[in-house]
Amino acid sequence: MANAFQDQFLKAGLVDKNKVDKVKRKKHKSTKQHGKHKEVDENKQLTQKAMREKAERDRELNRQKEENAQQKSIAAQIKQLIQMNMLDEAEGDVDYKFTVDNLIKTVHVSEKVQQQLSDGRLAIVRLDAQYVIVPSPVAEKIRTRDESCVLVCNDNTANSDDQDDDYAKYQIPDDLMW
Repeated sequence: MANAFQDQFLKAGLVDKNKVDKVKRKKHKSTKQHGKHKEVDENKQLTQKAMREKAERDRELNRQKEENAQQKSIAAQIKQLIQMNMLDEAEGDVDYKFTVDNLIKTVHVSEKVQQQLSDGRLAIVRLDAQYVIVPSPVAEKIRTRDESCVLVCNDNTANSDDQDDDYAKYQIPDDLMW
C-alpha cells in the first residue's frame, strides 16, 4: 500500500526518486534496528531472569548452611552441658530400667541415684551412644535445645509435695514402727 502511494506521489511530481529511496532506507534501517533491539531486550530479560534464579539458589544454600551450622552449635552446647554436669558416682548394683524408642534399656545405678531418678531430681540423657545421668535442671536446659536427647526426666517433685501438704497437719508419733 505504501508503494502505491509512493508511486502516485512520484507520478504527480510531489517527490523525487532520491527522496523515496531515502525514506525506504530509513524505514528499512528502523525495522532492522527494532528487530535487533527486540533480540537485545529478550537477551537482557533472560540474563536478568538467570541472575534472579542464581541469587535465589544462593540464598537457599546460605540458609541451609546457616541451619547446619546452628544445628552443629546446638549439638556442641548439649555435649558440653552433659560432659560438665554428668554424675560420675552414679555407678552401682541396682538396675534402673527405662524405654528408648519402644526398647527397654538398663542403667546400673546406686540406690541413692535410683531414688533421685524416681523423684525427678536426676535425669537420663543420651550422649552419642551412651546414657548419662545429669541433674534435672541441666536436663531441662538440654530439652530446650533438643528434646530427643532427654530420655528420662520424671516430674514427681510436684506430686510428692502435694502429698506431703495433704498430711502436713497430722502429727506422726515418735514411737511409730514401720
